[in-house]
Amino acid sequence: MDADVIVVGAGPTGLMLAHELALAGARVALLDKGPGRTGESRALNLHPRTAEMLALRGMLDGAEEQARTRLETTHFAHLPVPLTLDGWNSRYPYQVAIPQAEVEKVLEEHLAALGVRVQWDAEVTGIEQDDERVRVQAGGKWIEARYLAGCDGGRSFVRKELGVDFPGLDARWFGTVADVVLGVTGEGIATTWDTKGSPRMRPDGSFANIFPIGKESDGVYRIFYSVADQVIDDQRAKVPEDEVIAVIQDFYGAETEVKEVRWGSRFSDASRLAEHYRIGRAFLAGDAAHVHLPLGGQGLNTGVQDAMNLGWKLAAEIAGWAPEGLLDTYHGERHPVGAGVLTNTRAQVALGQKGIEHDALREIFAQLIKLPEANRLLGGAISGLSIRYDLGGDEPVGSRLTDFALPDGRWAGELFHQGHGVLLTTRTELVAEAAPWTGRVDAVEVPQLPDLAAEAVLVRPDGYICWVPGTPLVEALHRWFGTP
Repeated sequence: MDADVIVVGAGPTGLMLAHELALAGARVALLDKGPGRTGESRALNLHPRTAEMLALRGMLDGAEEQARTRLETTHFAHLPVPLTLDGWNSRYPYQVAIPQAEVEKVLEEHLAALGVRVQWDAEVTGIEQDDERVRVQAGGKWIEARYLAGCDGGRSFVRKELGVDFPGLDARWFGTVADVVLGVTGEGIATTWDTKGSPRMRPDGSFANIFPIGKESDGVYRIFYSVADQVIDDQRAKVPEDEVIAVIQDFYGAETEVKEVRWGSRFSDASRLAEHYRIGRAFLAGDAAHVHLPLGGQGLNTGVQDAMNLGWKLAAEIAGWAPEGLLDTYHGERHPVGAGVLTNTRAQVALGQKGIEHDALREIFAQLIKLPEANRLLGGAISGLSIRYDLGGDEPVGSRLTDFALPDGRWAGELFHQGHGVLLTTRTELVAEAAPWTGRVDAVEVPQLPDLAAEAVLVRPDGYICWVPGTPLVEALHRWFGTP
């Protein structure tokens, strides 16, 4: 076969998945229909849980070096009460403000270090699969592999070709996002990148928001806007530069100088969730599996987390040690997460509608999220920190491992750089019990486990706790890491 896995789509989700597979020794063919990187900023943030996951693989430092700033809060439907992110015992209780292009650069550099490079101009035009292989036609030739992963965005060819139902809501209104370079700016335009920006709302439902996203004083700004009753015949068509300029000057003053419109794109409130994340030997991840209004910047983050969940499981199957049913847990764990993202974005859409009833709803909701419990609930959902998988057993099983300092000066999260599972224990005899799984599970004896009422935890490669004492350790090792 030409590869173990064909990954279609070289955005953040595809890059992260390819990295997880290559880190475990799988052969990856990473295909993308584009001619190369566009440099377009696209998504603008890493939420705390995504930051934690990148740190598990030693990637976060590179991303933070390229970050524009840190945002200590996030928002829900742009209500005036911010959501705090500091109640989840995370080392990264903030958003890393960084354009998607920079995230892709960091991921691609780490992937190249593992010997994998993107195959550009490789548009997929055909897919076949049977019980033992998949075949993909791309660039005029057929490529054969054991598995296929569609990470090719909301209009996913992989999803459509495999006939996966994509139920949900059609678009009811459209918005536009663009990056521009400003010279002279009108009064009231934000000078710092934050969660508020410079919002402008009008009674007819039109709105705009603009804020700087460049480095220092390079004049690069992001504009979001929606014009009431604007009809978008073709969401894929190029956004007219004169439209972007006219909107900026209309909302922020005719004196605002637009030197350049770097790129523009339409978005909508359409929301859909793939019925199945696994179809035989093929999988869907990222926007190929779920689309929604880009409120709270959850798209990129959910996709990267999809990739972390699928990557180690698929690599285990390829290596030959995956226990029965492991691959099916990808859909079982991540499909509910995708559904949750659609629920919170749909709620935000409802809060943003015009009308007296919606104004009343926003007023009441703004009061509710002042309550610490409600604020924490929504902050945990948007940031990904509250995700808990149903892995059997009580807390903390199914929850993320919170990072802590080790006696040797490292952080516990650094133990996951090789993509293995990790057993952290205060009991020497448990280290011996895990020895047959060496190479899949790294057993580390520690003097204590802060914030955990347990003498040991077994943690999966994606950072989620899958066992604490109460049942035999070897049962959990067999369940998640196969037969040694």
